[in-house]
Amino acid sequence: MKKEDLPQDKSDLIDFTREVYYVKNTKGAYEQALSTGWDVKSDALNGAWEEVDRRMALAIKSFKAGEASPILYYMEKNVMDIPTLAGYAGQWSFCVKRHLKLKSFKRLNDKKLNKYAKAFRITIEELKNFDGNENKEL
Repeated sequence: MKKEDLPQDKSDLIDFTREVYYVKNTKGAYEQALSTGWDVKSDALNGAWEEVDRRMALAIKSFKAGEASPILYYMEKNVMDIPTLAGYAGQWSFCVKRHLKLKSFKRLNDKKLNKYAKAFRITIEELKNFDGNENKEL
């Protein structure tokens, strides 16, 4: 891409950060250039975050219906899947899957809850006292 073709579209991060791209200058040599954003990329990222928000809302709905544990909500909030959470929490994937059910979650001891809390960067109390009225901020 030529330096003059580098997209400079408005994005949500315009006042926060810039992206570095390698572009060709007028002599044909590569150099670094900063971009404020690209609409296509922004739209794709916004769509991805909307999906995360939707999955978090479904997790809260399942929790309030007594079907899912707080682990499901925090897993979605941290954009994790079962194998990823299992790795961070030092659990087997089949155990994590079981702990996503509220009935199984209620039987977990503090040692196991602490592993999940550390994976989510929260306290055990936040995990235990989850009420489904969480703020969407990470």
